[in-house]
Amino acid sequence: MSNVPLPPRTAAVIPAAGRGLRLGPGAPKALRTLSGTPMLVHAVRAMAASNAVSLVVVVGPPDDTVAVRGLLADLALPDRTEVVVVPGGENRQESVRLGLDALPDDISVVLVHDAARPLVPVDTVDAVIEAVRDGARAVVPALPLTDTVKEVDPREGAAKGEPEPVVATPERSRLRAVQTPQGFDRETLVRAHGTAPAEGEGATDCAGLVESLGEPVVVVPGHEEAFKVTRPLDLVLAEAVLARRRANDGF
Repeated sequence: MSNVPLPPRTAAVIPAAGRGLRLGPGAPKALRTLSGTPMLVHAVRAMAASNAVSLVVVVGPPDDTVAVRGLLADLALPDRTEVVVVPGGENRQESVRLGLDALPDDISVVLVHDAARPLVPVDTVDAVIEAVRDGARAVVPALPLTDTVKEVDPREGAAKGEPEPVVATPERSRLRAVQTPQGFDRETLVRAHGTAPAEGEGATDCAGLVESLGEPVVVVPGHEEAFKVTRPLDLVLAEAVLARRRANDGF
C-alpha cells in the first residue's frame, strides 16, 4: 500500500437560494436563463470544469429544491464530479453554512461560488484552489478597480437621488473588486461560520468572516468574465460573452 498522501479533496458550495429582485420579477436569479440554460447550470459546469473539484453542493431555494434536483439530475458532467442539492436558508450566510454541513469528512478545501457568476473561467477556479493547497487559509480572486471610488456619508434620501456628502477618496491602487469562487481551508471556514450569527441579511462575503477571526486572506488575479449578473444589463453582457465563446472556442 502506498504511503504517499492523497491530495486534499475539493468541494464547491454554490448558494443559489436568493430571489435576485434587482433582475426584476420572475424565477429565482440562479434559475434565470443565459442562452436558454439556467445560470445555475452554467455555474455548476464552471466548477466541474476544474479537475480538482470532485463535489458540487448546490444550496437551492427551500421551496424549489425538488425542481433544482430535477434540473441538475441529467446534467452532463465529468465522472469525477458529484452534484448534491440541499435546501437553503433565510440568507446567503445561512445557506453557505447549510452547504458546509452537507460536506463529507474527506473534503479539506472548500470553494464558495455565486450562482450569479456563471461564466468564471476554469483558470481562475484552479488558481484559487492552488493557493489554498499551497497553505493559504482564505483566497479571493479580485480585479483592480478602474473607477475612482468615493466614500460618502449615507443619507436617508439617497434612494430618491438626493445628494450625499463625500467623506474621503480611497487610494484606488490599494482597492480590489472581489469575485468568486472564494477558496478556504475547510476548518477555517467552518470556524468562521460558527462564530458569526446569521442575523438580518447576514454576511455576504465569506472571506470577511475569516478576516473577523484575525486570519489572513490573500488575493489572486480574477477575470473580467467572472462578473456578477445582478441587473438586466448584466444579462446582455453575459449573452455577449457566451456568443463570443461559441464563435471562438466552440463553447
